[in-house]
Amino acid sequence: MFSLQTIFGKGDRFYGLLEQSADAAHESAKALQALVTQTDHAPVMAAFAATRAREKALAAQISEELVNTFVTALDREDIEALNSALYKIPKTVEKFAERYEIVAVRLQGVDFAQRALVLERSTTVVSEMIGELRRGLRIDPVKKLQDRLQTLESEGDRMLLAPYRTLYVEGNDAMKAMLAKDLFELLEKAIDKCRDVGNIVYSIVLKHS
Repeated sequence: MFSLQTIFGKGDRFYGLLEQSADAAHESAKALQALVTQTDHAPVMAAFAATRAREKALAAQISEELVNTFVTALDREDIEALNSALYKIPKTVEKFAERYEIVAVRLQGVDFAQRALVLERSTTVVSEMIGELRRGLRIDPVKKLQDRLQTLESEGDRMLLAPYRTLYVEGNDAMKAMLAKDLFELLEKAIDKCRDVGNIVYSIVLKHS
């Protein structure tokens, strides 16, 4: 197999753009953690807006580079799949932030922080997995990261049961329960998007191993 740097004339550029996209996803998860733990939401919402603008620009730039670049180290469909999957993480996080900002007063006492922390840790692993692409597509470190991502996803799934039991069985505020359920499911969806990125990276590594 040819050296990736040899066949990928703009290798560093594509890898760099994907890494920046993963970093933007991580920043959005960090902002979400701040949103559900801090009382002043204004600076956090500003951070969300900045992160989403950056992510949109990166996604568009990656798509444009794919059109203008003749040879790529990774298959074009793999780059496109990663670009799309990475884009969906901050997009889902932003949906949570927008809805949470509206209904936060109605959800006092509902703990989103633990699930937000699982999401933040998941995006950290995603960033590490994307970083592995430029290191030679090594299967062992990517498999370890993939296993960590699967563990975090399982942890997030388990965390959903306790609040549902409290809100639906022990609680008497149906509206509060419905609003919380919607937000918990968005957090779960964002974690699932991290898993999707991990699955794509792992499949790429298997393809080239």
